[in-house]
Amino acid sequence: MQTSSHEIHKLLRALPSIDRLLGTDEGRALVAEYGRSLTLTALRTTLAETRHAIQNGRTPTITPSALAHATRQWLASLTSPTLIPVINATGVIIHTNLGRAPLSSAALTAIQAVAAGYANLEYDLEAGGRGSRTTHAARLLAELTGAEDALVVNNNAAAVLLMLTALCQGREVIISRGQLVEIGGGFRVPDVMAQSGARLVEVGTTNRTHLRDYEAVIGENTAAILVAHHSNYKIVGFTTEPSLAELAELAHAHNLPLLYDQGSGALLDTTAFGLEAEPTIQASLQAGCDVVTFSGDKLLGGPQAGILVGRSELIAQIKRHPLARAVRADKMCLAGLAATLRPYLTGQAVQEIPVWRMISQTETEIAAVAEQWSRKLTQNNIPAEVIAGVSTVGGGSLPGTTLPTRLVAISHPNVDDLAARLRQNTPPIIGRIQNEQLVLDPRTVLPEQVNALLNGLISHACSK
Repeated sequence: MQTSSHEIHKLLRALPSIDRLLGTDEGRALVAEYGRSLTLTALRTTLAETRHAIQNGRTPTITPSALAHATRQWLASLTSPTLIPVINATGVIIHTNLGRAPLSSAALTAIQAVAAGYANLEYDLEAGGRGSRTTHAARLLAELTGAEDALVVNNNAAAVLLMLTALCQGREVIISRGQLVEIGGGFRVPDVMAQSGARLVEVGTTNRTHLRDYEAVIGENTAAILVAHHSNYKIVGFTTEPSLAELAELAHAHNLPLLYDQGSGALLDTTAFGLEAEPTIQASLQAGCDVVTFSGDKLLGGPQAGILVGRSELIAQIKRHPLARAVRADKMCLAGLAATLRPYLTGQAVQEIPVWRMISQTETEIAAVAEQWSRKLTQNNIPAEVIAGVSTVGGGSLPGTTLPTRLVAISHPNVDDLAARLRQNTPPIIGRIQNEQLVLDPRTVLPEQVNALLNGLISHACSK
């Protein structure tokens, strides 16, 4: 029944004032918890929303207690973190939407150590004066990759932009049409080159580019040859492109640098884990690349970072460019990255870095975990079975390459509703829907999250 005009005016007059609400026990509790200024804003918002509801014919509860409760909900929504941990049961190891690489315990410890207080970020302890932040990971990177020098910035897009701006601004850069890629978030190589001030010279075709195509366009205004790794796509069939070694020989014959956006940051041989071959940073430098850029949070398994390695004179030129300051890495990134690199030096990367632990897990090991989960769920009257499936590396690395795995498949009358409720769990559980079942891949679930995963499944799958 529609609320009459008289009833609307009566409800509006009955609304308590802000002072009255502040004087209640609930109001005083809100002020103590959230502060007076924010509580006032929240009360005004709650009263405004309540007036709007009344004016639109609704009859909300307008007691001080009800209004204080609504105010508390508004305040809790405003102040609750929006960036929270989730359980990744999708089987995508480097899941860009879920934060890419989980960090090792050593990296977390290193980040916490420098974040909790002061650190020698730009202080030379031996000299007792100003130092440089560029030194903290450079020696490790040089030792690992064979590069003469290295620089860390905040992500690989920044690394590519900085490299092109510092080395090629106002001049021409040659690149194959088959490498004019777009990656996640609309990041396009041609757009980055334009932003850098370098002029793009396209050669070859989408599927076939020859060494002679590069050589034909080299001129007085050529600054470099650029190669962009096919990190998130494949061109198959009638294809060809020169090797890095061939391009390096051509570039150096014309006194040009060969620049390589490798992207994925592989330092280990991926074929040893049943994956397709991914070019390693070491091999790219050995092939003659002068500067190689890559990500810290993909196959490297560390924090978000963009890394440049290569010839010392070129890296020095890049370091001196004003843009280097705008995209520099902070102390937490540098500490986490250094802690991630050390296990590569000691041969412990597969054991200590989560990304490589997940990649190296065998199907048999995963099957044993999946069977345990399935039994636990079945014991709680949740229809679950173990089925064959595949995991993917993700994160713009090794496109089309999969790893055999075992999935826990849950049948439910409304699988979309179940998946939605699991996303509201604490912590949220992210799986995937396949053949009208919710499937969960143990490969990407961290050991410390297993109990929360099973408890969340039992709670939500049994509730409806």
